[in-house]
Amino acid sequence: MKKKISSGLIIRERWLNNIFRKYNKKTWEIRGSNTHKRGRIALIQSGSRKIVGTCEIIDVIGHLSLKELKKNMNNHQATIQEIKDLKYRKIYAWVLKNAKKLKKPITYKYPLNLVRWVKLSNIDL
Repeated sequence: MKKKISSGLIIRERWLNNIFRKYNKKTWEIRGSNTHKRGRIALIQSGSRKIVGTCEIIDVIGHLSLKELKKNMNNHQATIQEIKDLKYRKIYAWVLKNAKKLKKPITYKYPLNLVRWVKLSNIDL
């Protein structure tokens, strides 16, 4: 049974591929802010205007020190230098679960000036 999803998170292709891996998955999405969203969301490939999958946000951890991030590199799969290059004042890990790649991506209407979240019109996924 398909469920309605009203939010989508924009993520670069490299990180999406890591989220969808069968083994050694990326389970933390590193961000510079907290989120209160929980539950199932759409995953959108940056620059593509396509929903490529879904996952659940089950928790947020942070803010995290570089030492804590280094200890948990298997969860976020970024190098410390990549994290430093983001220049976030505070670093949070959005904890992801049950990531599923769609068999066929879904195109959505892209609102201008979006950076992170896309408000969807309750798309069936």
